[in-house]
Amino acid sequence: MKQLVSKNWDAILEMLKNDFEIKPVLFKTFIEPLKVYDEDDDKVTILLDDDVYQHYDSYIKEKFYTFIKNSIEAVTGKSYSLDFISKEELESYDTEKNENNQLIERAASANLNPNYTFDTFVVGPNNDFIAAAAKAVAKDPNTDWNPLFIYGGVGLGKTHLMHSIAHSILENQKDARVLYVTSEQFTNEVIESIKEGVLASTKLRKKYRNIDALLIDDIQFVIGKERTEEEFFHTFNDLYQAGKRIIISSDRPPKDFTNIEDRIKSRFGNGMMAEINPPDYETRMAILKKRCELEHEHLSDEILDYIATNVNSNIRELEGAYKKVTALNKLVNVNTEATLDIAKNALKDIINPNVKNVITIDSIIDVVASHYELSIDQICSANRSSNVAYPRQIAMYLCKQLTPASLKEIAAKLGKKDHSTILHGIKKIEEDLEAEKKANKNDLSNKLDVITKLISS
Repeated sequence: MKQLVSKNWDAILEMLKNDFEIKPVLFKTFIEPLKVYDEDDDKVTILLDDDVYQHYDSYIKEKFYTFIKNSIEAVTGKSYSLDFISKEELESYDTEKNENNQLIERAASANLNPNYTFDTFVVGPNNDFIAAAAKAVAKDPNTDWNPLFIYGGVGLGKTHLMHSIAHSILENQKDARVLYVTSEQFTNEVIESIKEGVLASTKLRKKYRNIDALLIDDIQFVIGKERTEEEFFHTFNDLYQAGKRIIISSDRPPKDFTNIEDRIKSRFGNGMMAEINPPDYETRMAILKKRCELEHEHLSDEILDYIATNVNSNIRELEGAYKKVTALNKLVNVNTEATLDIAKNALKDIINPNVKNVITIDSIIDVVASHYELSIDQICSANRSSNVAYPRQIAMYLCKQLTPASLKEIAAKLGKKDHSTILHGIKKIEEDLEAEKKANKNDLSNKLDVITKLISS
């Protein structure tokens, strides 16, 4: 796919020659010498011949740029931005590309989402303070704002901001060792190390304590798990005393935690705690416009206003509404700008103040899959790995709790042959909740509350 333009370059040149009435001498002089040097998903880099380079501004840029761009799109079916380089610029281009590839690899090894950066994070009154704090922490490891504790409701951008900090550190420090993990991943690794023995525990400590920045998401799910909490405490201490950056997120401030040791709560208070709030109307509009810009989509202000006015609980739902509108438009209104009627039709299930939201098996599966960053196909598959099987059991439990559906109906939606699997999954969650209650813990209960709110909203 990434070589689409290169593979079709001859056809693109032929189209330029025949469809745009370029004089033969001009075509031979300025177009024919052009070569595709590099391409990715949205940009093509074209190499200029030395003779052509001298006339770049007067001919290529002024006269032929749009012709070339339109021909590429017509032949490949994709829109690309164009960049032109001379032979003298090749060495610096290759060096920069190599460094960029290395940065991409480092970001991937740190578990970062490439789309979550400061450039794509929209700042508004709801998050301007925490955004400034995040940039300060990313820039200076010696800031008094360490650790940075970010808290707020579901879908408000905490994870986006954490990834942005990590990306910024990697870009500015070529030797920085950065790691982002969810509390669930951290807990699973602690459990695995306990099961495997001393060598595994040593390896775990080396992994988490020999880094320059640690980012842990949803720390509330670590609280109350004695061994995991203990491992986190010692990891935190080692990194903090070594002057390393620690960024933590939660759905609530530390003062609202129960069953947490005072020594951990006091550590959270050593740095900066900042809340991220739901976005106001203007910020919601800015987020939607930024999304259109990033995805090269066009939605009218009328449609954006309709979405921003009616979807106001969190950013995740706002972006979900945007996706539904653009997806439906591509299905029913190909190559034509979306209309307000299409937007209303796409969002009729989530925007209707006079009709109570109807919870269905499908909506539960959709929310659970999204919460655990799984696809619906994975949730409905036969995959038995814990990171898929347990969310599936949570979906089973919630389907039974929140809908009048029979076990047979739930089984059919989840791709199971009989209801015994559903019954087993429900009992598993019930048993875990009971065990948690006896142990005076509430992490699973909290997680179910969060998912239920998302389903009901």
